[in-house]
Amino acid sequence: MAAPFVLVLPNGAIGGYYTLSATALKLGELPDHVARRLPRYPLVPATLLGRLAVDRRWQGQGYGRFLLADALHRAVLSEIASFAVIVDAKDEAARRFYERESFLGLPDRPMTLYRPMSDLAHLFEADRG
Repeated sequence: MAAPFVLVLPNGAIGGYYTLSATALKLGELPDHVARRLPRYPLVPATLLGRLAVDRRWQGQGYGRFLLADALHRAVLSEIASFAVIVDAKDEAARRFYERESFLGLPDRPMTLYRPMSDLAHLFEADRG
């Protein structure tokens, strides 16, 4: 189950979309220096950013970064506990896109990347409280 979010352009066209849903990571999937700072539960709650896409007609105009920022902002504002936002990059280009946005790859799953909520909270501090 996922909540979809759609970018509707001023001309009424669908510019892109993404989904957010709850997920979990196995504690052992995280780098040791990260896992050491977390509670010793077998699963760590996270937010899955899925299916982020921009219509080919509108690619290269910054809509992907806009959708990503919107998704991260929504994740930070959520009152549900989450360690990080997780993405599964569909290809190398997508992986590089997320790496440019400060996402980190999992040691044994380089196409699965994460960005800690603590990091994201600093980005959006002005919107909180």
